[in-house]
Amino acid sequence: MSKLIVYNDHQPEAPLGVFTEPEDIRRELKPAGVRFERVNASVDLPEGAGQEEVLAAYKHIVDAEMKAHGYNTVDVARIKPDAPNVEAARAKFLSEHAHTEDESRIMVEGSGCFYLHAGDKVFQVECTRGDLISVPEGMKHWFDMGASPRFAAIRFFIRPDGWVGHFTGETIAERFPKYAP
Repeated sequence: MSKLIVYNDHQPEAPLGVFTEPEDIRRELKPAGVRFERVNASVDLPEGAGQEEVLAAYKHIVDAEMKAHGYNTVDVARIKPDAPNVEAARAKFLSEHAHTEDESRIMVEGSGCFYLHAGDKVFQVECTRGDLISVPEGMKHWFDMGASPRFAAIRFFIRPDGWVGHFTGETIAERFPKYAP
């Protein structure tokens, strides 16, 4: 189940609100410029499905998203607990960073957690199968795939280098609870 926890950025021990209904999550994220939607991600992916198979299974959704938002590049990030260097991959994205374009994802398998730092708030968004999230260009954030990650996300970009993270050097992510699905 999708979940949003809202915090003051200086009080990670005291959530301001918890939301689990998609409409409530959408409403809370919209003022920060974050797009949150639910899509039909009901295709079960075979164990060894690679990028081409995942994109083919969700072609109708991928094509519609690319057309509606001008994306030129799409790929799939699929991580499982036994993936090589999984601990290093998790650690890399646990640091606050931003991108030079929107970061848009559709979770089509498993789950992961975005932490969005907007103004004086942190929005912890647990994204599960069927969630589409688009983090605006320049918004500081980090991503936690959990200690035993299992997810597949379709990622959309306008430019191939759009996914490059520009790290802030701030330690805010260290103060917030880690994702434990």
